[in-house]
Amino acid sequence: MSEVGGARVELRDVSKRFGATQALRNVSVTIEPGRVHALVGENGAGKSTLGKIIGGVYVLDSGQMSVDGTDATRWDPPSALRAGIATIQQELSLVPAQTVAENVFLGIEQSRFGILQGSVLDRYDRLEESVGFEIPGDVTVQSLRLADQQKVEILRALARNARLIVLDEPTSSLSRDESDRLLDLMRGLRDEGRTLVYVSHFLDEVLSVADTVTVMRDGQVVRTGPAQDETKDSLIEGMLGQNLEGSFPTLPPVPDGSPVVFEAEGLAGEVPQNIDLAVYKGEIVGLAGLVGSGRTELARLIAGADRVTSGEMRLDGQPLPPLSSRQAIDRGIVMLPEDRQSLGLVLTQNLRENVTLPRLKSFRQAGRILQKAERLSVAGVIKRLGIIPARVDGELRVYSGGNQQKALFAKWTMEQPRLIVLDEPTRGVDIGAKQGIYDAIIEVAAAGSAIILISSELEEVLHMSHRVAVMSGGRIVACGDSDELTVDEVLEHLFKGAESGMNPV
Repeated sequence: MSEVGGARVELRDVSKRFGATQALRNVSVTIEPGRVHALVGENGAGKSTLGKIIGGVYVLDSGQMSVDGTDATRWDPPSALRAGIATIQQELSLVPAQTVAENVFLGIEQSRFGILQGSVLDRYDRLEESVGFEIPGDVTVQSLRLADQQKVEILRALARNARLIVLDEPTSSLSRDESDRLLDLMRGLRDEGRTLVYVSHFLDEVLSVADTVTVMRDGQVVRTGPAQDETKDSLIEGMLGQNLEGSFPTLPPVPDGSPVVFEAEGLAGEVPQNIDLAVYKGEIVGLAGLVGSGRTELARLIAGADRVTSGEMRLDGQPLPPLSSRQAIDRGIVMLPEDRQSLGLVLTQNLRENVTLPRLKSFRQAGRILQKAERLSVAGVIKRLGIIPARVDGELRVYSGGNQQKALFAKWTMEQPRLIVLDEPTRGVDIGAKQGIYDAIIEVAAAGSAIILISSELEEVLHMSHRVAVMSGGRIVACGDSDELTVDEVLEHLFKGAESGMNPV
């Protein structure tokens, strides 16, 4: 074990409230040094709040916290960093216009008498070589995809020689291969003697990397114990307070004779090429592909966010000219983006304002908003989707990730769309909240919408789609009925990147 040494953190009867929401209630837990300590629970269970209190992001309302035996009073991120604690939040905090190297060493540049010394890029190269993320230090952060920005946050923590690192959903933006490499990195950091607090809803990953697991529910600790004593089923039961029979609901069949709602023929953009695709009324078509395969770019083409360079689209049999996003929405084509906070929601507005934003004209009369009708409609959506807290004017920025995602779903399904494109609809969402989103997807499909579902979780694509189209290199390379496919077969197509025995689209 190296000289790094991990900090020991003790929390005793810690409580935290956000307005009317009790996020934590009398939580006591000990984080032992040199271990991976996982926090699991549904969205809203309090696990991220607890991680942010450890990292100084939030101030506890009552209770006590100590680090290495010293009371942590006047605790904030600089105080935590001085104590060797760094936090990597789910919402990234990078400077987009600066380079990767500048972000990694921001605030800890080498200087003498106020003059910067040495090359930040040289320091970055030495750090990056030890980790192996293969991200150039001289490119701007804004040019990186979300998964690589997550890695930059991890490099920032390592550059500060943190003894304890809080990782809040660090693999939510990563592919399976990238997640495996990050888990290996976490094991290596633990073996060096560092402590890691790992907040995650990926239970298989938790069981593979954690030494200790704390299960949380409704802002309280259910239990803390060795990870080796837990199973996925036992964790789910602890999180939900009940057994969960089957992770995926049964899809209703597409009715015989359902008409085609959306068609693409030879569709192309900057990345997607020669896309042929048809989606029927009430059908869910899943798009499977590795990072960079063109799934999101195809979704953006269909939703009018990117420019179509060639090919044709039809809606209900009628030709669709190239559309702007606003025109697509007016035609009933909507999209849930993968990054809900940057692209999907306006967190400075409340729940009601977010949900009704695209459809305000439905509540306008004689130049004013019919607030009673607006509030009644949003209240109905809250009840249908189980959004918590169930407040029409709730402050959306403090809602859990799962409930923010439900709000985004409500925003685009308040009026039944003709075609809805779902890009990673359950990313960053715990298993309990996923059930609600799955049920909502099925409800929208059963009401007659056509759905395109994009997910990096292959099991989700297979179980939540009637048909699966496999994308590679910007093209659909194969397509087949989901009930006739296995994860291994889809993976084979993904890595081969060429057609085989599956049927054409």
